[in-house]
Amino acid sequence: MKTKQMRFWILLGVLLFGGAVMNVWLQTGEAHVERQELKQFPATVGEWKQYGVDTRFDKETERVLRADDYLARDYVTADGRVANFYVGYYASQRTGATYHSPLNCLPGSGWAMTDPSRLTVTPVGGGAPFEANRYIIQKGNSKQLLVYWYQGRGRSVASEYWGKLYTVIDSLRRRRSDGAMVRVMVPVVGSEEAALETAKNLAAQAAPQLAAYVPD
Repeated sequence: MKTKQMRFWILLGVLLFGGAVMNVWLQTGEAHVERQELKQFPATVGEWKQYGVDTRFDKETERVLRADDYLARDYVTADGRVANFYVGYYASQRTGATYHSPLNCLPGSGWAMTDPSRLTVTPVGGGAPFEANRYIIQKGNSKQLLVYWYQGRGRSVASEYWGKLYTVIDSLRRRRSDGAMVRVMVPVVGSEEAALETAKNLAAQAAPQLAAYVPD
């Protein structure tokens, strides 16, 4: 009987403490971080050059994404390789606005996702390597190789679970929940291996540039 009472009081204490922490967290608000808008992201990234104008989504898509800032841009190399680069940035995830995982939005748009795996992206210039997700996606006759990861507050991770856990930790420790989902898509024209190398190349070139737009 005493053991049950002790557990009750311990649980009550934990709940009260957690409530107090949450109350302070909500009242203190987010820490302000300086950043540049994604529209200023370089038009030339290593051997990649911007192709065409940036894509702007329709109002309904923007309403669903709820991103505070985003970039959707095509890049091309001199030898004809092409890739689409997307970054969706969220200044705060406290109010429910958060990354939209491709695992949810792409199948909902009619894309089939197959052959999941992880790969290592090694940023050009000596940045720390990080893991990213890799999928083959197909819709009708369109087949593409997808690479994506979650980035923010000095971390780049493949796992959505760890990305959200780090967000909670940083919200309490640093008063920050900002971050982004970064995605590279490459058409599979020849081999999947060639498309993968193309995607990895752009990811490695772009990753070091992101800190100004997705702050550490």
